Amino acid sequence: MKKAMNWLKSIRPLKVLTVLFAGIFLFLTQACADPGVAKEPPQAESPYLERYDPTKDYPLSSPEGGMNNFSDVDPRAKLDEKAANDRGDALAKNSQKNIDQKGIDSPEQYGRNYKQGTPFGERVKNLGEDIGSSANELGEGVVKGTQRGIENLKGNTQNAAEGATKNVQRGAEDAGKNVQRTAEDAGNAVKRAVD
Repeated sequence: MKKAMNWLKSIRPLKVLTVLFAGIFLFLTQACADPGVAKEPPQAESPYLERYDPTKDYPLSSPEGGMNNFSDVDPRAKLDEKAANDRGDALAKNSQKNIDQKGIDSPEQYGRNYKQGTPFGERVKNLGEDIGSSANELGEGVVKGTQRGIENLKGNTQNAAEGATKNVQRGAEDAGKNVQRTAEDAGNAVKRAVD
């Protein structure tokens, strides 16, 4: 009982009043608050709310032929189709240039020779000449490449030798300067010791 009496005596009325007023203030602010604060946030409209209207005319792709009267090519791929056509034209021009360089008068003559069937011996002879000229060109290319490599190797070894001699000369000069500085430093130290 003494503990309870001591506890009641230790309570200060100012603390009790502070707690009482804080509770009343909290109760009144919650009870009298704006009811709009606690309502649900507005829902954003869905982009899928648009419905199909049968009375409205929707634009369709124009029929171009192909399956189901529409284009069989993806409309996003028109640039790729143009690029493929350009590449095909470039390859055709390149093949025409190759035919002209090989000595055939026209593609029709080449086709005619193939259809008529030039004699086997002549075809082998032509093939042998083509292989021989290719081998000669390859041999010339290898010789030129080897010569160029040898010249580069000579130049590199000369540059390395010149660089090494320059490095040796610089090292000798640096060593001489270091010896001279060391001697000067020793002389200065002796002078200081004497003074």
